[in-house]
Order: sequence, then structure tokens, then C-alpha cells
Amino acid sequence: MNKDRFHNHIGQEIGFTVDDWHECQLPSHTDMNGHFCRLEVLNVDKHAEDLYHSFSEDSNQHNWTYLPYGPFNDYESFYLWLKDNCLDIDPLFHTVIDQHTQSAVGLASYLRINPKVGVIEVGHIHFSPKLQQTVMSTEAMYLMMQRVFDELGYRRYEWKCDALNA
Repeated sequence: MNKDRFHNHIGQEIGFTVDDWHECQLPSHTDMNGHFCRLEVLNVDKHAEDLYHSFSEDSNQHNWTYLPYGPFNDYESFYLWLKDNCLDIDPLFHTVIDQHTQSAVGLASYLRINPKVGVIEVGHIHFSPKLQQTVMSTEAMYLMMQRVFDELGYRRYEWKCDALNA
């Protein structure tokens, strides 16, 4: 790091420059493999049915409270929502696959991806009851962070959530 302070165009001190900074890569679409789970980029035709059944195990629908969408009354509306909203590169949705059962048990995405300054956010996190409070859920978040920091060289990973969602 350069010890000389940097100033903006009107003379305000704005901090140190970062030597040798380079733009990061966008997240790849390759699987992230762990001992307990695997993350795959969402494939609606492959994952929607498992996800719908996994999310339906939350019979009181508490898991949808802090999400800006859902719950869905039927499989078709869920499938169409996934197809219409979750296939872009930002947000880039991933499906959490249980390594033991090979079934889809949750979703998480990278969003607000800014490779120029090395910032990425994780969000749209929806863990089914099978995934909540498990080693698998911890590993899923670890794998996403590992990709961002170790593989892609980002320097900030943001995770915003409602304070009541604890």
C-alpha cells in the first residue's frame, strides 16, 4: 500500500491508494463443492421441483417473511417466478444441493457485483427447513465467500439482511 495520501480533484484527503489493484473477474458458473453441500448455478428445469418441495416443508411459511417475493401457491407460479427472475448474471442465483441426498434444499445469490472495485453482495438467501441451522448451511456460505475472496480477489463481501431475521 502506498503511504502517500490521495486527494480528490478538489483537494480533499480521501485515503491511501491501493497499489497494483486490478479489476476482479465475474463469478464463474462452475460448481462449488464441499463435504456436505454443493452449489450449482440455478437451472430452473433441473432444480425447481426439489426447491419447491423443500420450501413447502415450511408449512407456516415463516421463511418467506423477509423476502420480497413468495410464498407461492403452487409449483407453476414458483417455476415461472424462477424462470422470469432468477436467470440473470446479476443477481446470479445458486442452488444449494445436499451432497447426501443430491436434492436442492436452498438458494443464495451473488448480486450488486462490481468487479471494478472488488465489491460483491450475497443475498436472496432462502434456506429450507432441511438446510437451516446445519453444517451444510455454514459450508454453503463459506464456499460462496471462498470463491469471492480466494478465487476472484474481491476485497469486500456484503451481506445485508433485516435485523429481525435472526
